[in-house]
Amino acid sequence: MNATAASILVVDDEPDLRTLYELTLLREGYRVETAASVQEAREQLQCQKFDAVITDMRLPDGFGMDLLYDLREQQRRERCVVMTAYGSAENAVEALRAGAFDYLTKPVDLKQFRSVVASAVQGIGGVLPPAHAPRAGSSTAIATAVPDAPNPMLERLIGESEAMRNVKQRIAKVARSMAPVLIRGESGTGKELVARALHASSQRADGPLVAVNCGAIPENLLEAEFFGARKGSYTGATHDREGYFQAARGGTLFLDEIGDLPLAMQSKLLRAIQERSIRPLGSTQEEAVDVRIVSATHRDLAADVQAGRFRQDLYYRLNVIELLIPPLRERREDLPALCEALLARIEQESGITVPRLTDQALQRIAQHPLTGNVRELENLLHRAVALSDGHELQVECPVAAQGGAAPAPAPAPAPGVKADLPPPSAVPADAPLPSDLQAWLDQQEREILVRALRDTGYNRTATAVRLGISLRQIRYRIARLNITMPQDGDKHGDALDDTRDHSSE
Repeated sequence: MNATAASILVVDDEPDLRTLYELTLLREGYRVETAASVQEAREQLQCQKFDAVITDMRLPDGFGMDLLYDLREQQRRERCVVMTAYGSAENAVEALRAGAFDYLTKPVDLKQFRSVVASAVQGIGGVLPPAHAPRAGSSTAIATAVPDAPNPMLERLIGESEAMRNVKQRIAKVARSMAPVLIRGESGTGKELVARALHASSQRADGPLVAVNCGAIPENLLEAEFFGARKGSYTGATHDREGYFQAARGGTLFLDEIGDLPLAMQSKLLRAIQERSIRPLGSTQEEAVDVRIVSATHRDLAADVQAGRFRQDLYYRLNVIELLIPPLRERREDLPALCEALLARIEQESGITVPRLTDQALQRIAQHPLTGNVRELENLLHRAVALSDGHELQVECPVAAQGGAAPAPAPAPAPGVKADLPPPSAVPADAPLPSDLQAWLDQQEREILVRALRDTGYNRTATAVRLGISLRQIRYRIARLNITMPQDGDKHGDALDDTRDHSSE
């Protein structure tokens, strides 16, 4: 027995299961102690320190949650893994919110059992036995960075305002857990950047981060994209293909704009998250998947739940830990640092020397409403660099500053989000004037096109008919407005376009 191997406390009142877990861990090279009740476990914890505690939820004299609360109140180092009965999703969510490192669903899959224990032990600094040490790039490979070492992704979150310091501290804290995280914030606040920082700060940093835009996938392709597909499962499936869950094994699956998922897919996603297994399209067998779920939205999902647009059980499953990203208007003291960082990126990408950022330019930037947050700030700087002809950055004054009367325009909806757009005649006469008319018009046109494309399954011919324009005009607008067309959507939903091109144009 390796004397430096991590020590595990297993708590379960069923002797057969307790012996099974003990033998499994002993074969892996760990040091193992067992207990059959809350009281026995407390006595063991008083006598010695462990690297991890694995406990059943229901015990003869209490609950595994009692041990979890004990560990938290005593600020002990042991990480707690809770085992819940099949279908007890509420218990798992409660345990994660209370500080559990992870959970297992009974009947426990021993392969998953070993993987979760390995993550818990190495994450807290315990030593894995040599036979179980993970290989680089394997599904159980865990980042071993020193906690205090600089994290490049965390450093990319620019700003030292109190709001941003709170975000960074929360990222560092929640990264240690396996609990699902929901990132909320307005469009343009940098939710994907936060997700990448969270992944890079976690024990899964050596694994993949797979980012998915849930609003950009045609509905008829969602299941195959998420769970994979077997050869012959649908027309054109000439070989087996992995889905996002398989691609993210051992890492993080980032579901951006999760609120755009249709209800039917929400149900399938909920089951995959709860059971940690998926069934590829066309397969009769389920596959275990080891991923951490991080999702993001600019929508009010709680309101969507009330309106019946989002499943309540999925919402609670995703929103175990919430990260709220502040809008730029609430951290304007970060503007100088953000401008410097964005200008440096523009200079690097363009290969030209950008004009100097002056105090006057900063004052003019601060006068803009910046309702589009960091994304709008970057566009503003791009335009300023392009229009400046001297050594100092020339920033346009906002309309409100020039006329002295027009208030800040309301934020435009995010690209790809359905919205009920009023006709021009329905816009009130006293509505605020946009500071950039062409950008505002482009945004309205883009919203209408994206909505029409999504309603027709991204079929350009059907969209052209729906909007009363030619196929050539549709293609021109898609290219000009930089609308992303899913490749699989082109093959399935747009299969007839090529045969209609000449007749339509």
